Amino acid sequence: MGKSGNFQLNVMLPVIAYSLLESIRLLATVSRAAGGQRHRRLQGQRGAHCEALDRNPILVTALNPVIGYEKGAAIAKKAYAEGKPIREVRRKMTDLPREELARLLDPADLARGGIKGGTSGGG
Repeated sequence: MGKSGNFQLNVMLPVIAYSLLESIRLLATVSRAAGGQRHRRLQGQRGAHCEALDRNPILVTALNPVIGYEKGAAIAKKAYAEGKPIREVRRKMTDLPREELARLLDPADLARGGIKGGTSGGG
């Protein structure tokens, strides 16, 4: 009875390997298709994401070392109340140069962590 190998796992190894490879191919195909769709969707929404980020009052915390907490809070409140970007309201309320503001509010740097202090006193 044991001569035919029905009770040995190695008889089914080729079937298991075929099924596993087929599943991997299917998963790879679906991942590429879904990833491409998601990438196109995110690229189309880039402007909306940037606009939402520019209007986020939390960005003012990056300016606090330069302009102070009180002025930062006033800018955040005014920007939120008027629905305007932080950069636009900051222009009216401080004398920070545009280049320094761009450096302080760089989303990639802020995402890496840490708030950089500025060199000019805007407030």
